Amino acid sequence: MSAKPLDSLPPTETLEIENGLSLVPRVRLNLTVYSSTGVVTKPIDEWKMKRTLIDFLKNSLSVPITVPEDDLQIRRLRDLKKRKREDPVAFGVLVIRDLGFLKKGGKRSDVEEEEDAKELERKFLEWRKYIVEKMDGIELNIEGVKYKLNVVVPDSDDFEGTKKAWEEFYAFGNRGFSRGKQEPDTIIVRGVPSRWFAEPRVSSSKNLNVAEDDGLGKDANEDGDDLISGLHCKIVVQFETYQDFYNAFKVLCGRSLQKEGSKLRADYEVTWDKDGFFRFSRNQPEQNSSRIREMTTTNQRSEAPRHQQRVSQFSADQAPRKRFKE
Repeated sequence: MSAKPLDSLPPTETLEIENGLSLVPRVRLNLTVYSSTGVVTKPIDEWKMKRTLIDFLKNSLSVPITVPEDDLQIRRLRDLKKRKREDPVAFGVLVIRDLGFLKKGGKRSDVEEEEDAKELERKFLEWRKYIVEKMDGIELNIEGVKYKLNVVVPDSDDFEGTKKAWEEFYAFGNRGFSRGKQEPDTIIVRGVPSRWFAEPRVSSSKNLNVAEDDGLGKDANEDGDDLISGLHCKIVVQFETYQDFYNAFKVLCGRSLQKEGSKLRADYEVTWDKDGFFRFSRNQPEQNSSRIREMTTTNQRSEAPRHQQRVSQFSADQAPRKRFKE
């Protein structure tokens, strides 16, 4: 467990947050399985594929990795008749949670801990790159059929890649924002169990919103497996400063949410508000107020000449004369 500031938290340490929740480190990899020949006559055996990958992790790496079956999910393509020759035959997700081999033991001073945090981050990124390179492109033989494996780190776990994406977006494609420096300020987290945040639906903080995420449930349930709609929610957090956004996003990348007393871990996905929807929402009341003031001032200015014009039409010489009975 760690009570360190967010900006100095190594990617291998757990961060405790409130309500019995904690963020635990992980390495998450997206897997795509292709046929080596392009010809497939029957669906892949998911269980045998899992056993083959688990054995590979245990016997073919410089540091053996033991992965429980629950942390390796394989979902095969069921309707092979609709599949094109170059299409994949299965998809999967591998989550590696035991990263203790990257840590150093013993008590350290504050300066040493800060140096260790940088060193741990470097080792973590190097090891993650190593395991991706070892697994990507390997050939698997399942029941006499050869398959090729593609492995990538998802965007939601790649902090440096995501940071580069938002910097390029605001530098070259900021959708017309030209005044001042533009930076992201809103984090969106998908895939958190709804019951963990069931009450309140909207927190007392105006910058934290919790809503059901039906889309995730539908995607995960596409082949009739795993999740059903309504079990997970989407959390949106808007920060006052870019530095707070930056620190929180970095900590959320490469971690899962765990609740005290539960074996369930939420392997959520974290993104940033690229469309600026919540930025516009926050600025809307201020913009509306400014627009109303501007319209009021304009109306007052336009009313004055109109009043003067009506008065000038009845000058002393041209005023209508009253008629009297003789």
